[in-house]
Amino acid sequence: MPVSRRTLLARLGAGAAAAVAAPRIAAGSIGTPARGPTTDTIRPGQTIRLNRNENAYGPSSSVVAAMRDGALSAACRYPDVEVEGLRRTIARFHGVPMEHVVLGCGSAEILRMAIDAFAGPRKTLVAALPTFDLIGAYAQRAGAEMVAVPLRRDYSHDLDGMRARTDAATGLVYVCNPNNPTGSLTRRHELEAFLRELPATTHVLIDEAYHDYVGGSSEHVSFIDRRLDDRRVIVTRSFSKIHGLAGLRIGYAIAAPDTARDLASHHLSDGVNVLAARAAAAALQDAEHVRTNVSRNMDDRQEFLNQANARMLRSIDSLTNFVMLHTGGPAAPVVEHLRKHNILVAGDIPGFDAHIRVSLGTPSEMREFWRVWGLMPGHRMSM
Repeated sequence: MPVSRRTLLARLGAGAAAAVAAPRIAAGSIGTPARGPTTDTIRPGQTIRLNRNENAYGPSSSVVAAMRDGALSAACRYPDVEVEGLRRTIARFHGVPMEHVVLGCGSAEILRMAIDAFAGPRKTLVAALPTFDLIGAYAQRAGAEMVAVPLRRDYSHDLDGMRARTDAATGLVYVCNPNNPTGSLTRRHELEAFLRELPATTHVLIDEAYHDYVGGSSEHVSFIDRRLDDRRVIVTRSFSKIHGLAGLRIGYAIAAPDTARDLASHHLSDGVNVLAARAAAAALQDAEHVRTNVSRNMDDRQEFLNQANARMLRSIDSLTNFVMLHTGGPAAPVVEHLRKHNILVAGDIPGFDAHIRVSLGTPSEMREFWRVWGLMPGHRMSM
């Protein structure tokens, strides 16, 4: 139900007072059931981490049970059996043969493997600006030149600009969709047209780390769920976001068999551990947890936007579990103010000097975020 500005401002004032008077608010007192193993309580001096796009609610109870009941007892073994079991589970989940599946120590390792396999000295990487910055760091380390193409005005990838900067030396094109840090989407049909125009020697890595948060948008169809017959395409997924397993470092790629073999030849030996492999296999089969997290994330994101709007703050439309927020001025002092109050957010975003990226936390964490926001000098709304 829409909330009027007057009603929202009244709620904000009451919410801020409650946050000051009683910072320890249990999950059950906010009308929302406890979500997984994480309790919605802010401890005195606790650091609130809204800077890494983690799932603040953690993994499902079935995943926790899989780790506790099986994986810990196998800690004395190398992960061969568990890794093959996870590859088999992923292949079955996506309806592909096992030779299409490559595992990584987080999907970040897949990015590093792709750079090592297809980019390097005298090669170029083409990517958006801004995007997930780790891909650029890997390219630099490998001796590849990174060609950064600014996003379009609607914050989608400038595919025409990226195509214009692609030539025979381009080993890899990186497309994070939805994009990190903007949370914005590039349409599927535009990506398909873009792929058709690329050189036959250029591989394309489509990073779908935030795919599950998009929901039923007709403009976003996963390149895993509806694959192209194109050996150049590599699609990555992560268990760090919707599944809540960031600390275990587990991700995967789906690619054509020869491309998958090229990727796998650069993997870290035994980089996926027993605990991560068993947890990921259980997470992939817990569809209800995914649906619940998608729904809760939509609610949390809308509440964040309501709070931002009440303070006359603009943001970039997001289809993820984070929001790019315009601070109304230089972002660096805002980041520092929040840090001094034990709240971490992401700043220093190329081309977006007045924005911060805020990961969505639990309701109590977000209440504390807005309470601390109101302590900034010159804050527009009296709390």
